Amino acid sequence: MIIIRTPLRISFFGGGTDFPEFFSEHGGAVLGTSIDKYIYHTVSHLPSWLFDHKIRFSYRKVELVRELDDLEHKPFREILRHCGVLKDVEVNLASDLPSFSGLGSSSSFTAGLIKGLHALQGRTIGSEELARAAIHVERDVLQETVGLQDQVFAAYGGFNLIRFNGKSNFNVERIVLGEKRMAELNDSLMLFFTGLTRQAQDVERRKLDKIEANQGSLKNMLALVDRACDALVGTDNLSVFGQLLHETWMEKRKLDSAVSAPEIDKIYEAGRSAGALGGKLLGAGGGGFMLLFVPVEKQAAVRLALRGYHEVPFRINAAGSTVLHS
Repeated sequence: MIIIRTPLRISFFGGGTDFPEFFSEHGGAVLGTSIDKYIYHTVSHLPSWLFDHKIRFSYRKVELVRELDDLEHKPFREILRHCGVLKDVEVNLASDLPSFSGLGSSSSFTAGLIKGLHALQGRTIGSEELARAAIHVERDVLQETVGLQDQVFAAYGGFNLIRFNGKSNFNVERIVLGEKRMAELNDSLMLFFTGLTRQAQDVERRKLDKIEANQGSLKNMLALVDRACDALVGTDNLSVFGQLLHETWMEKRKLDSAVSAPEIDKIYEAGRSAGALGGKLLGAGGGGFMLLFVPVEKQAAVRLALRGYHEVPFRINAAGSTVLHS
């Protein structure tokens, strides 16, 4: 049995500029990190001659089918086809956190399964090849409305500045911080589940339909990426990073009315009133996880203000998709 662990991610700055529809003309960049919350796949050979099915996939339901085209789960079906695995396979899926919550779980699923199917066939796949394969499956095969950052974070892991240009080019620059500064950043971040989930594609389609009108906000969000990097690697107090998060959230809210909602605004304002310097809703918008930057001495007050919402502790800079056992 092969076990694959693939990280989820937090995007701090630049989300939305990782779509070719924008960066092919204006360039794009994202500052973010993988986190120690994961998607897990187990992949194993299925001796189908002993069963009445040739493919078994267990997720929130269990599919037992004799033919690939009988699978209901379209991403699973097309990833199998892409990897040339048409039968005699069993895959089980587990996740540390809910899907459709702004942490890039769909791309972590795609990248992790591709890596696992390669391992099943006795092949290795590097980070760049894995990221590009996941991008191809999601954008070209499944025709999903997704950017390019999630697949890169899933494949590479780490705390990165990712720059995008051309039609699908990307360059991964590791953010190198001292141990003390990395710990200070991590200790200043709080993550709360809003209780709302949504299909990211629905929100992203609305934003892409307005990409010309949104160019001003997207360019402002792009400019904030380098400002945030400078704040991190320089000698500024890290409170600047938190304040910049507030700026990027104000810009992101302008992209479409579906990005936020009254309940989300309520959570954010409660956090800010209790001491958060900034933050943002993760992912496309509309629900999922709210990230807040909170000085340590203010965190008890923020927890009290948001006591009706689940806080999820996490650590940043996790490794990329990894075969744990084969």
